[in-house]
Amino acid sequence: MLALRLARGAHPLVQLRRLMVAAASAGVGFLLLCALSYALSHPADSGAATLRLLWCLVPLAATVYFAVSVARSDPGTRPRAGLSAAGLGPARLGVTAAVTTAVAATLGSAVALLFFLHLRGDITGLPFDGAAADLLAAEESLPLGAALILLALVPLTATAAAAVALRPRPEEAEGDDEAPAPTPAGLPWGVALVAAGLAVETYAGGRDSGGTLPLPGQGAGHPAGVLVGWTLTAAGLWLAGPALTHLCGRLLQAFRPGATRLLAGRILMQEARRVGRPLGVVCAVGSGAVAALAVYGGVPRPWGPLTVLGAVLVVTCTTTVLVTAVVEARRARAGITDALLRIGTQATALRRAAVLRAVALLVVFAPLTWAVATLAAAPLKG
Repeated sequence: MLALRLARGAHPLVQLRRLMVAAASAGVGFLLLCALSYALSHPADSGAATLRLLWCLVPLAATVYFAVSVARSDPGTRPRAGLSAAGLGPARLGVTAAVTTAVAATLGSAVALLFFLHLRGDITGLPFDGAAADLLAAEESLPLGAALILLALVPLTATAAAAVALRPRPEEAEGDDEAPAPTPAGLPWGVALVAAGLAVETYAGGRDSGGTLPLPGQGAGHPAGVLVGWTLTAAGLWLAGPALTHLCGRLLQAFRPGATRLLAGRILMQEARRVGRPLGVVCAVGSGAVAALAVYGGVPRPWGPLTVLGAVLVVTCTTTVLVTAVVEARRARAGITDALLRIGTQATALRRAAVLRAVALLVVFAPLTWAVATLAAAPLKG
């Protein structure tokens, strides 16, 4: 009941984010059901059906990541004065956010099931009913238990991830929000994971035998190790993102900085953890997209509709997480911005500092994205 009341009284932008979580959950649920229908129509080709199901893990992970970001940024679940005395401490608010995430993701899974049954022709009386009956194995009976298990993956995973991410930490309750942010320490592990991922991709791309991982809508593809390698690379960039963002802030303050460069660099260093990880994920997705274009760009119609749907889900979720992090960071430093304006700082100086931050991040992350994409695509072109 508390989660429902907080959801109903939320800001329209928060409601929009929750609807986007539901839409992303619906897209992943539809992809999972399509993988199930392929298994039903190709009972003798269980290997390809399993690998198609594995491809759905990428948009599923992006959706869960987006759902956790929405739960983190929900203002209704932030600790406020007086709520702890009423029994609404950080732990209770975290549970409330997890329940809200579960409701949104379950709604999306339900929509996916209805849309899937409608395209199969099991639900009639609406436009386009049965439009994809041949592709969705309408002649086969749909195993309800398997379909419900697949549809429950996103709600269960997103709810568990939100509960873990929002669990109360003692150091957060005792620490000062005004204290300087420590230097992120994930760069060595991030570089190691990126190197390991590229090595796995190189090894898997050069193999002449072994199982393959077909793209959704295709019958051929690269070895399954390519997906494992890209996952390691993405995890490495996620870990290294805060340290690289912190480095951008230091670079802005190097070589006798003025007030604008000093302000821009300090802000980047302070917000390295909040913005750096989404930046690392976007960098990983961008490098994967560039590598895919380099490998499949010359092939006529290389991607089917399911591949496009999965790619749109991944790009939309990761980009929205980055935008949300930037908006939350701006909101968090609103007090500092007001104080600077009160002491006479010009608004144009603040805008120049924002442009400098964006340019510094682009200078560091754009070449990194291109380099990772080039190294990842090189062994796959042969």
